[in-house]
Amino acid sequence: MKHSTMKLLGKSAGTAILLSMLAGGAATAQEMTFFRIGTGGAGGTYFPIGGIIANAISNPPGSRPCDKGGNCGVDGLIAIAQSTNASAHNVNAIQAGQMEAGLTGAATLHFAYKGTQKFEGNSKPDLRVIANLFPEDLHLVLPKDAKLASLADLKGKRVGIAQAGSGTQIAVELILADHGVNRGNIEEAELNNAQSAERLADGQLDAYFYAAGTPVSAMIQLDSTKGMELYSFSDKEVTQANKTVPYYVPSTIKAGVYPGVTYDVSTVAVNGILVTNAKQPEELIYNITKALWSKTARKLLDNGHAKGKVITLDTALLGIDGIGVPLHPGAERFYKEAGLIK
Repeated sequence: MKHSTMKLLGKSAGTAILLSMLAGGAATAQEMTFFRIGTGGAGGTYFPIGGIIANAISNPPGSRPCDKGGNCGVDGLIAIAQSTNASAHNVNAIQAGQMEAGLTGAATLHFAYKGTQKFEGNSKPDLRVIANLFPEDLHLVLPKDAKLASLADLKGKRVGIAQAGSGTQIAVELILADHGVNRGNIEEAELNNAQSAERLADGQLDAYFYAAGTPVSAMIQLDSTKGMELYSFSDKEVTQANKTVPYYVPSTIKAGVYPGVTYDVSTVAVNGILVTNAKQPEELIYNITKALWSKTARKLLDNGHAKGKVITLDTALLGIDGIGVPLHPGAERFYKEAGLIK
């Protein structure tokens, strides 16, 4: 898909190098392809991880070849990480052709593809998987020294339920309903992670939910300034959450992940998935998948974010069969060549 270069680059993240290359005239001899990746809010994990992936798969015209020390991205490709409202927004945009790819939680991906839950009658049949990425822990954040005896105790409180159109919000509403908590008996706030953390710090929220790969930048800042607590789900609550939203599985946020949280936190987690549209060319997605697992991509992932280290080729297909969404043919071709699919 071709777009106005200056319009796209002016709105994208991490494009200073690209702009300098274009200004130098290095791009004139080779055709450019733009590839938009929907991520999430700046205070979460999708946005930085999406930016790393965009850098890893890009190889703008005029760049040094991979075998000569350059980036091992796709020749002529300029990938752009765009901040969005995350999972549900991304699958809608990919289905509509408004973005070429995006990050989404496994539960949202399953619901969207099958047309169930909040996607009832509005399925997204063109969604296709490129890779499993990393687990996203569900955080229930409380002010410093605050406590909850159970999830049911959220009744009557001011609660952040994540932004509209996010996979977190879909899951949280389903999980809370099992405990008699709903929009009718809480004062809900539909905010992204950074906004929620700010409001909690200012005393405008009593609690907020957010699912993201740990550690989360907005929570690191909250922990280091005002301080915070994380709610630890009971065994019964974990079991029920997993039953209601099967793709949210038992997980633990270890003590010290956030320095002020000195205890293990029992919670649930969902895998973050990189997806695209079935109509994207097989050769392009094959080359993107290959670039995602290149040596230069490995360096970027290892050094760019704590969760980047757990994004590995060994786990690229972890849990994919259970989601029920096909791999894109280009990605499938790569994994067959890599020996991950027999």
